[in-house]
Amino acid sequence: MFHILEFSNQPFYGKLTAQRVGACSTSCCNQPGSEMSDILQELLRVSEKAANIARACRQQEALFQLLIEEKKEGEKNKKFAVDFKTLADVLVQEVIKENMENKFPGLGKKILGEESNEFTNDLGEKIIMRLGPTEEETVALLSKVLNGNKLASEALAKVVHQDVFFSDPELDSVEINIPQDILGIWVDPIDSTYQYIKGSADVTPTHGVFPTGLQCVTILIGVYDVQTGEPLMGVINQPFVSQDLRTLRWKGRCYWGLSYLGTNIHSLLPPVSTRNNSEMQSQGTQNPSSEGSCPFSVVISTSEKETIKGALSRVCGERIFRAAGAGYKSLCVVLGLVDIYIFSEDTTFKWDSCAAHAILRAMGGGMVDLKECLERNPDTGLDLPQLVYHVGNEGTAGVDRWANKGGLIAYRSEKQLETFLSRLLQHLAPAATHT
Repeated sequence: MFHILEFSNQPFYGKLTAQRVGACSTSCCNQPGSEMSDILQELLRVSEKAANIARACRQQEALFQLLIEEKKEGEKNKKFAVDFKTLADVLVQEVIKENMENKFPGLGKKILGEESNEFTNDLGEKIIMRLGPTEEETVALLSKVLNGNKLASEALAKVVHQDVFFSDPELDSVEINIPQDILGIWVDPIDSTYQYIKGSADVTPTHGVFPTGLQCVTILIGVYDVQTGEPLMGVINQPFVSQDLRTLRWKGRCYWGLSYLGTNIHSLLPPVSTRNNSEMQSQGTQNPSSEGSCPFSVVISTSEKETIKGALSRVCGERIFRAAGAGYKSLCVVLGLVDIYIFSEDTTFKWDSCAAHAILRAMGGGMVDLKECLERNPDTGLDLPQLVYHVGNEGTAGVDRWANKGGLIAYRSEKQLETFLSRLLQHLAPAATHT
């Protein structure tokens, strides 16, 4: 008998402390549209509902093995030899779409994501995964995807249709109207799918940064302006933060940010680098900025180019951390565990970066195109080339259309980024700046 829902009936009620920076421009408050706080509250709620699904699917290994289907060639991320699409991914994406559409009619149709909702079962039947209006109808559709496994279908349908309460009172005081027709949403339903499938729970972090494991899994929801491409709101839900060793139940955390017309507000405590030592020691983390003479700490992918890694070693010394998951590496910057996340490859996508970019923007940071940064002349005073989210790459198809083709750098401080870039350029071979 399956017991995968035992823990997921308890929604996460994490404490969120908002920090407001700047003030709302009066013109934005008079435009017809939706309250940004209402939209963000609903995004928080659906992200936690999505986290419950992710945790439920991971709880029972026998069930989880039923939920894996290899991606088709056109959907594969070329960074991996084998890439997987899980039913959990698709369920999370469809739950987010359905819930947002119900609350804000028309918005669900503007949600784009990594996953296709098409499955082929063992009988060769092609099934389009959509949520039914009732639990029973969702069970019927899931049964087709799961080759008649009714017990598993009932368990999944139950958590999909289960209501979740998740709210931050700080958002109630945010009175900003936003025209709904300018909003687009990027969703990565389960970022770092490989770590989600592998399911390691006993990885030891280095200076608070997990190199691998379930802690690297994130649910990413980013809202952007379809006219300018600027990120406006972001939610990062980390479903697997700590595990009760007695019950094996997981608890998670959720982070958010909002940046629109002069108002910047986010849910983060002061970053780790600015907290006092006693507080960090009580949380079992260390401050990477307090060690050694090198002023920067970075997080990178294990697949980073040797030329970049060589230059980073001269800029950052030993304070280079490796971690899985683009969303998690960005979160490490948001949390202040590292100063910079840098990635030179073109295998991250708009759904990987939009959520964290919005939060960093609300904190005074951002996310920029690495290639353009390396090629620009800082003496000309050109603006930093921020990533945008409304246009695809010309001459490409499939997922590559939405790739961050020039790589990326995520940061919290523009001044710090400028200093970092100048030092990085000093140690890069000239050819490396044009790759």
